[in-house]
Parts: sequence; C-alpha cells; structure tokens
Amino acid sequence: MSRVNVMQPWFGPEEIAAVSEVIASGWVAQGPRVAAFEAAFAEAMQVEHAVAASSCTTALHLALVVAGVRAGDDVVVPSFSFIATSNAPVYVGARPVFADVDPVTGNLTAATVEAVLTEATRAVIVVDQGGVPVDLDAIRAVTDPRGIVVIEDAACGAGSTYRGRPVGAGADVAAWSFHPRKIVTTGEGGMLTTPHAEWAERARRLREHAMSVSAAARHASVLAPPEEYLEVGYNYRMTDLQAAVGIVQLGRLPEVVARRRQIAATYAKQIAELPGLRAVADPDWGTSNFQSFWVEVGPEFPLDRDGLLAHLADGEISARRGIMATHRQPAYAGTPHAPLPVTEHLTDSTLILPVFHQMSESEQSRVIDALRSAGA
Repeated sequence: MSRVNVMQPWFGPEEIAAVSEVIASGWVAQGPRVAAFEAAFAEAMQVEHAVAASSCTTALHLALVVAGVRAGDDVVVPSFSFIATSNAPVYVGARPVFADVDPVTGNLTAATVEAVLTEATRAVIVVDQGGVPVDLDAIRAVTDPRGIVVIEDAACGAGSTYRGRPVGAGADVAAWSFHPRKIVTTGEGGMLTTPHAEWAERARRLREHAMSVSAAARHASVLAPPEEYLEVGYNYRMTDLQAAVGIVQLGRLPEVVARRRQIAATYAKQIAELPGLRAVADPDWGTSNFQSFWVEVGPEFPLDRDGLLAHLADGEISARRGIMATHRQPAYAGTPHAPLPVTEHLTDSTLILPVFHQMSESEQSRVIDALRSAGA
C-alpha cells in the first residue's frame, strides 16, 4: 500500500524552467528575481513593502529589530506555535511572555493578550495558526492605545483572508514562510511585509550586513561605489534561484487554496458524522487556506490522539501531532508563565491530517475510512 503523505509541495515544469533561466543568466544570488518576487508578493498580499529573507524566522527577527524591540522588553507570544515564534524575541534580548489561545481557532485573542501585558510589553506576535486568521482588529484595540506593536507571524497564512483582505495586510509588520510545508514554497525562505517605508528600507540593509549599498547595486556597476556598514547587520538574503521558484508558486496560490479548501470541506463533512472528533473551521472574520487541517480528539472518541495517530500509521497514512506547546520544551524550561490550559489541551489532543494539492479522491477516502474504523 502506498503511503499518504501529510503534505507535499506542488511543482511543475514551470519551476524547473524558471530556475534554469536563472542559472543561464549567471546571476544566482540575491538580485533581479528577488526584487520581482518582492513586488509580486506585495501586490498579492495588498501590502506596501515586501522584503525577502532567508526564512520566516529571520524575517521575524528583522521585524522585531525594525519595530524597535530591545533587550529587556517583553514580547507576548502564543506558546501554541512553532518554537521560532518564541525564539525570535530572544534573539534581540527580549523576554517571550506566553499567552493562552482560543480553544476553537488556536489563536491568541484580545482577552488572552490583555491578561499577560506588563509595563515592559513592547510587542505582541500574533500567529495565523495553521492558516486560520487571527482576529487582528480585536487585539489591536487592546494594544494600539498602549503603544504596543503588533507583529503578525503569517508563516502559514498565504492565501488566508481576514475581513475580506489577505492576512497580514493590517499588521504593523508581518513575517511569512516559504518552507516546503507551506503552500507557497521556495525550499527555504521568508518575507517581511510592512506599510512603513522606513522599516522596509532598514530591513533591506540589515539582511545584507547593513551595507549602505546593496549587493545588486554594486554588481551592476563597473566601478562599484564604496559601501559603509551603518550598524551590525545579518546575512539573511534570499537567492534568485529561490525567488524564481517563488514567483511561479505565487501564481499557483489561488488554485492551490481553492483545492485545499475543497479537500477541507470534504473532511469537515465526514468528520462531523464521527462523535468525538472536531475539525478546524473558518472563523467568522475570515477564511483559512487550510495550510494545516487539524482535528481535535475528544474523550468520547474510542482512541486518544496518539492512539489515532498510530491507527492511521498502520494504514500507511502519515498524520502529525498538533501544534507544539513551546513552554514545555527544554529550551524554555523554568520560564515563568501564566496558566496555559487551552494550549496544553490542544497540544495533547489535536492531530494534523494529510492535505496537499495533488491529493486524490482515493487517498482522501483512505484517510476518512481510517478515521471511521478508529471510531467504530
């Protein structure tokens, strides 16, 4: 029996041709393809400025730096997220302050954020967990009067919407991922988006060691102008090879999201008939790209979460445990935090089912049949 993967990228001959063109051009480092990808991404996400980076994690780091977060500041984050969300504040010497999440969406809420604010809170990192849009306006109603910057970790968010616009469009600054698990991938890579021109300009410098003259500008000149290093910067560049793939992938986004939502709708209909299972769904304020389709396993289901994972694996179906609880990881052992009951419950009781563009009806039927047999 063939294996059903939890996720697999969708590549075609267009990506191969795009990479071949870059190789033939002789310019494979950050250059014109990166600039074109940034422009296309900004247009697609309805944002003023987009700055490509080597990963979403490095984009988050840059976002914190340009937003003015410094050593000694507090940054509210969900523990219910990949560990990079909490690591980025540590990179700038700030303290991640864990907040609980909503039991239905898995996202931060205005109430959970407000509960952990301190006098030292400088920023909040909100996450569109698994592609489910966070209720940004409600959170900003709490943070804006206090002068607290909201950074959107939209790693999973490309193709999701919030109040009729792409997620990330209403944030002070957002960070995006193009990891192979994401529905727009460049292998590795990330993007920072912001409405603030000065933040974008500084992020562009910082990703290139804070050089006053970009590498592209120097290489375009026969006699390169002298550069200065205005502050301590980083090597967070994206290559033109990656950007060429990203441009093609971005063009596929509407089709990919439509297909994923079709798969999710089929799952949701079938899971609604299985007592003890609850499927993730669109919130009232937006639509999900279903980058991850997660299911909560309730106590009335015959198997617990790990038992259901094992049952699926017996059928060569590769599901995954739900989102991690960062505060439980050894790297954050001993970090003080408020009680996080919802985070711990969701981490222990959720799993992610296979969803990918090329998924056949027979493959999805195998997953659904396995869920039914587990619930019998």
